[in-house]
Amino acid sequence: MTSASATSEEARALGISQAALDLYLASDVVDLHIDSFIWRRVFGYDLHTRHGRGLFAACFYSQSDLPRLRDAHVSGAVWIITTNPLRGARGRRDALLENLAVLQRELSGPDVAVVDSVASYRACRARGVHGAFLGIQGGNALELTLSDFDRPALSKLTLVTLMHFTRSRLGAPALPGLLSRGDRKLTAFGADYVRKLNQRRILVDLAHIGERGFWDALAVHDRSQPLTVSHAACAALQPHFRNLSDAQIRAVADTGGVVGVIFNTAFLGGSLFRGHAERVVDHIAHVVQLVGADHAALGSDFDGAIVPPRDLRTVRELPRLAELMLRRGMRESDVQKVLGASFLRALSLLRG
Repeated sequence: MTSASATSEEARALGISQAALDLYLASDVVDLHIDSFIWRRVFGYDLHTRHGRGLFAACFYSQSDLPRLRDAHVSGAVWIITTNPLRGARGRRDALLENLAVLQRELSGPDVAVVDSVASYRACRARGVHGAFLGIQGGNALELTLSDFDRPALSKLTLVTLMHFTRSRLGAPALPGLLSRGDRKLTAFGADYVRKLNQRRILVDLAHIGERGFWDALAVHDRSQPLTVSHAACAALQPHFRNLSDAQIRAVADTGGVVGVIFNTAFLGGSLFRGHAERVVDHIAHVVQLVGADHAALGSDFDGAIVPPRDLRTVRELPRLAELMLRRGMRESDVQKVLGASFLRALSLLRG
């Protein structure tokens, strides 16, 4: 148990009220998109070491690791394996299987365990263990054959982000300006891919997909299952090729799904290197006002080469969001939904 004096000291260090910290500590806190594993692959970033802010003051990387996630009382997160598009289809598949095995080993220990359902997450939380969901960013990791999804090695997979930064056999990503020219549709294979994810009850994540592909995916998606957009922001507040229109946000909500609000200042608006966490809450509040708190979540994209707000540079500052949401007049129950309950509700529709 965390002592009252310790929580009081933590609240003071974060510059937030005791009430906000108490609410945060009583909440499920689940981040829909943690990208730290990419740095483990690139230069051996140790997920089990409590890092500082790195070479760039926690811009681009060194924003998250397992000790700091525990310090921040983050009870769960979707841990992402990002696809390297420069490999061939077989190479991408083989690399994914290898990386999946490595990540599962990394996420196994006394304080962390791989989970794939609300029930397994709850069991971890009851033991004070971080529940690590597994996700893939870039469906082209598995575009050789859809039967690869039937492999036992993929049995713990929770989420697949269909697109990343490059075109693939599935379709086209969201790109700016002239780079977005060409066929923007979801391909026939992409449509079959969505159906396969539905069959395997894996969350379909529409972050990074172009708008035409978004609507194509929605058209073939099993409407009894929730969609996700794991890390994006609201185009109504900040026009950006990666942000969602109000119509897209409503469409995700109509499936029972959730939108994870990203922490990248380029998507949020305002100053790139001196932005404030208030901008994250602006976008959260927009989703809540538009479709309700049941459909708003956190999708930080920590360690995804982002520039987060200066007062939300690392996972340790997450409790500040609870304070800012309360200051906006949000109900405590709605704050708890945004922090994690909304994602868990959506996942329960899929898997229980």
